[in-house]
Amino acid sequence: MSDESLIREVDEEVRQDEYKKVWDRFGNVFVGMAVLVLAAVGGYEGWKYYQRNQAEQAGVIYAEAVTKAKDGKLDDALAAFKAVKHPGYGQLARVREAAVLAEKGEADKAVTAFDAIATDATTLPAIADVARIRAGYVLVDTQSPDQLLARLGRYDKDTEVWRHPAREIFALSAYRTGDYTMADRYLNALFTDPETPDAMRQRVQMLMQLVQPKLPKT
Repeated sequence: MSDESLIREVDEEVRQDEYKKVWDRFGNVFVGMAVLVLAAVGGYEGWKYYQRNQAEQAGVIYAEAVTKAKDGKLDDALAAFKAVKHPGYGQLARVREAAVLAEKGEADKAVTAFDAIATDATTLPAIADVARIRAGYVLVDTQSPDQLLARLGRYDKDTEVWRHPAREIFALSAYRTGDYTMADRYLNALFTDPETPDAMRQRVQMLMQLVQPKLPKT
């Protein structure tokens, strides 16, 4: 055996001996750490599975509730929406529940429900915006333009995503109360906005035909 081979063999035995000493001293710690890591990974995967399963179940219940609402089974739909217990679908269900109340003619309850959603600190901002807009459509037949502006004036800006429904609400309320100049102003803002949805633009055109003959003669 060469000197180099002897040195390598001795070195290997020394390293093995050192590893054995380390294992004898800290082996239980290593095993415990490995168990914790495996438990953490398993727990996380289990949690993800549980969350996914809960979301899928909530999605099914929500879809069934929507179908019942479309079929005119409003009381059944209300019960189904209340049964949705999920952070995401639950917020959507609350909005649809309030919409069903409006469809049933229970405007006060619907507005109260929409307002509760909009002011709930746990509500996602986009869903809170939807709730405010939906409440505005319910109130368009009873509140003045000034009252609705107080509620939805934040959306009356060219940079706001929700400007289109808000301005339609203002125009409808102004037309109902006989303020044709205000109605015309908001209708023209919608008509000239290239981002106004097509269906809304058609409604705007029809309403403009009703408003224009009633405008003051210049």
